[in-house]
Amino acid sequence: MFSIFVVLNEYFMYQRKIPIDYNCGLTVAMEVFGSKWKFCLLDEISKGIKRPKDLVNAITGITKRVLQNQLKELEFHGLLGKTVYYEVPLRVEYFLTEEGESLMPLISALDKWGLEFAPQLKNILENQTIEVEI
Repeated sequence: MFSIFVVLNEYFMYQRKIPIDYNCGLTVAMEVFGSKWKFCLLDEISKGIKRPKDLVNAITGITKRVLQNQLKELEFHGLLGKTVYYEVPLRVEYFLTEEGESLMPLISALDKWGLEFAPQLKNILENQTIEVEI
């Protein structure tokens, strides 16, 4: 049991104070995808971009450290697999597991919706002001 705790802490930077409600699908989904990068990573890997260096170049704004953490979490959750090629220099490639592949229709639908909503969001963000009391 202790070794499992250590492995979990390697992947996650915080200790959970509120347990996950496994009876709520949305809660489970948010536990797995609760970051802005995971859908993008799965999408890029599904398109054939498999190496960390190429993923950093393909996804605007993601840092190497964040990328590594997100890849570890996706691998931990069983959505990605990793192949390590022991050559000089060492080469690592990621691939979608069967569970990861099963998400692609959902990710494609979200991508389509996001592209359709983008002009409206841009308009909202450019024209809206928020009053803050100090």
